[in-house]
Amino acid sequence: MNKIGLLLRLLFKKRPGIQFKVNFLIAGAQKGGTTALDMFLGQHPQISMALDKEVHFFDNEKLFKAGRKVNYDRYHFFFSPDNQNQMVGDATPNYMYWPPAAQRIFDYNPQMKFILVLRNPIERAFSQWNMQRDRKIDHLSFYDAIQQESERCKPPLSKQNRIYSYVDRGFYATQIERLWSVFPKEQILILKNENLRNDLQNSLDLVCDFLGVSPFEQKVESKTVHARPYVNQLGHKEKAYLIEIFKPEIRKLEKMLHWDCNQWLQI
Repeated sequence: MNKIGLLLRLLFKKRPGIQFKVNFLIAGAQKGGTTALDMFLGQHPQISMALDKEVHFFDNEKLFKAGRKVNYDRYHFFFSPDNQNQMVGDATPNYMYWPPAAQRIFDYNPQMKFILVLRNPIERAFSQWNMQRDRKIDHLSFYDAIQQESERCKPPLSKQNRIYSYVDRGFYATQIERLWSVFPKEQILILKNENLRNDLQNSLDLVCDFLGVSPFEQKVESKTVHARPYVNQLGHKEKAYLIEIFKPEIRKLEKMLHWDCNQWLQI
């Protein structure tokens, strides 16, 4: 849905008068499969997802200026649960990456549950660059973009961290530790993107159990959502360069989550 269509839907939809709080977030990682998960969960009768994916409330600096009272009605306007028993979810991947978001979310709802879908950070970086290239936002080659990332994302160009952070977003351990420092670990479910793609039904069963809703009554058909054709494949030079950068991070993540991520380090 485009922004104008969403605005019209929000302006003219009837408010049901249901008192609610958003109680779970699909909070990362960008280009990790969050759009597909949002679509699948939106089909569940006990779940109500935001009217449009990526509300971007807790990472909106304008809404959290010092001394200003936060207006959560502006957030709730993007949701329309049918009843008070539904789980209400927001899929905004940037919440995991944006440092101030964790505490802001806790201040809103300390019982918030998080679902994180982690993808091989090398593939994730290349996918994000392809998205920005297709949008005519980034005209650099992938290799030049990752080489120049630290310079392009320096303050005062901090807003560009949302755009050119191909490598930086892949340091998952720091982002997870930040969430763990604010929320109990049992409120955070972390999935591998490969499992969501290759073992969808079991992955959705895990999510449903985590959210406290019944399993899907019928088998959910796997779908590819927002996949972009790559003009070029990820080159050996770029991949080798990123493996050297991410290898310590991936090994740390393996220890944190008790995962085997050797496949992520294959040339």
